[in-house]
Amino acid sequence: MSTTEIPIAGESIRLGQLLKFASVVEDGADARAVIEAGEVEVNGEVDTRRGRQVRPGDTVTYAGETFAVVAEA
Repeated sequence: MSTTEIPIAGESIRLGQLLKFASVVEDGADARAVIEAGEVEVNGEVDTRRGRQVRPGDTVTYAGETFAVVAEA
């Protein structure tokens, strides 16, 4: 399984926004649906909170893809 780095500006980004930014969901409604269904993991644990703040150093896994959150250069 490969890991894709997702650079973010600022200290954190909401989980739902990250999924949209990574282009793995179409919109906020899709993000909410997959998060609430327990299909998204943050740092290896299922998280059902769309507003969960993810920060550089966190990893998000969805649909077999892993995204590493990194600070924007």
